[in-house]
Amino acid sequence: MREQELYPIGDAARRSGLSVSAVRFYADAGLIEPTGMSEGGHRLYDIDAIARLELVRTLRELDTDLEEIRRLLEGRTGLHGLLTTHLEIVERQERTLRARRAVLRTLIRQGGTTAQADLMHKLVSMTDEERERIIDDFWNGVGEGLDVPDGFVDRLRTMRPVLSADPTAAQLEAWIELADLVRDPGFRDAVRTYLRETYSTREGRDMASAPFQDFVHTSGVPLIEEVLAAYRAGESPRSPWAQEAVTRFMEAATALSGIPLTPEFRNKMADGYRQVPDIKRRIAEEDAASEGPVYDDTHGRYLSLVAAINGTEPEEDGEDPAPYVWIADAMRAPATDS
Repeated sequence: MREQELYPIGDAARRSGLSVSAVRFYADAGLIEPTGMSEGGHRLYDIDAIARLELVRTLRELDTDLEEIRRLLEGRTGLHGLLTTHLEIVERQERTLRARRAVLRTLIRQGGTTAQADLMHKLVSMTDEERERIIDDFWNGVGEGLDVPDGFVDRLRTMRPVLSADPTAAQLEAWIELADLVRDPGFRDAVRTYLRETYSTREGRDMASAPFQDFVHTSGVPLIEEVLAAYRAGESPRSPWAQEAVTRFMEAATALSGIPLTPEFRNKMADGYRQVPDIKRRIAEEDAASEGPVYDDTHGRYLSLVAAINGTEPEEDGEDPAPYVWIADAMRAPATDS
């Protein structure tokens, strides 16, 4: 039968993808002995032996050592367990290679020195505790003596990078850049200056107050999401759903300052929302012309890198102005019968 056909060592080597010398080596090492010998004393292999040679080649390509292969072939270990172990090894090697690639890309982009290469290698090799310490040191420096409402810097501190156990190259590159920035006294001072100039004014202190921040980041989130849900569903801004949602949002917002939600104040808020796209454009133009610290280069840069590291989408610039107009129309007080 064809299954019992014996092949010379050259054919066995070709079928298994090994060299003739490798087939001889594995025979001499006692791993895959020939099935038989020809009358002239040449080694012969059957299909089963060739299949085992192919398995040995595959395992060696995975850097499996000969003793592990021997235990597998002798039945002292299972293939599943062996492959699982080597999968873990390959995944560790993959993570190491991604870290090296991130370091190399950053060095090439920055034209780095030997000292920078050593620093970047340390940055990608840090433990979670070491990364936490770098971020804490940064915010401790930013917040020291900063004239902003109590608890504001602590809230900013909670927005921090969490590098996964299996980060992508892009996440590693973002971490290298962020770690480099937060260790830079110039960047720390720029963030500190931006926060002081933005949040030490009367209006800024109101925005940085605990009730306002809690509303923006916690209690007000489901309220504005309900408003946006009505918008995304194609509801008219004057529909019952839209009116109920926007009224709940406005009542909670005005409660922060103790201002009653009168028709006049509803219209004032509506006018404010309608102007948001123009205000954002004007701020962007002023930032572009400014010689001092601006959001995109300071706290905004920190947040965008944190988002890249954490795998969350940063807030998009250039938003569609339609939601603001729709929300403004929904906020407008109902017309009264004359």
